[in-house]
Amino acid sequence: MFRTMRRQGNMTTKEEAENMMKEAMNGILAVDGDDGYPYAVPVSFAYEDGKIYFHSTSEESHKMEAIRKNPKVSFCVVTQDNIIPEAFNTLYRSAIAFGKARVLTDEKEFEKGIMAIVKKYSGGYMKEGKAYAEAEAGNFCVVEIDVEHLTGKAGD
Repeated sequence: MFRTMRRQGNMTTKEEAENMMKEAMNGILAVDGDDGYPYAVPVSFAYEDGKIYFHSTSEESHKMEAIRKNPKVSFCVVTQDNIIPEAFNTLYRSAIAFGKARVLTDEKEFEKGIMAIVKKYSGGYMKEGKAYAEAEAGNFCVVEIDVEHLTGKAGD
């Protein structure tokens, strides 16, 4: 179903790809956009237990409308991108995930997703983050991507 990586020698282990997903501070979500054009948008996110979580402040945003239309998405992170001009080379590390996205409507799932994001970006403020998320819960949604395929690539 998913393509085999062309340059197998650059493929990382699954564990390394998962670590990149955990460590990256932002990622690029790619969805099936309007009129057949792909739409890629940067998002803050968390990766836990084979799932990617992000939030959206509007159910009417381009990304949310695209997810409702077609839940199949891809998600990319880059954790290293060092250009070596004199060697015509780049030292890079990246991971790409494919999966299906869905808006979390179950209260426990919603809390798990938003708290994963709070933990990643504001780990020292978990109590305050939970209170903030509860107070603002009606003003945003949380999306979960169930990762079906994940690969990492590195050029060292």
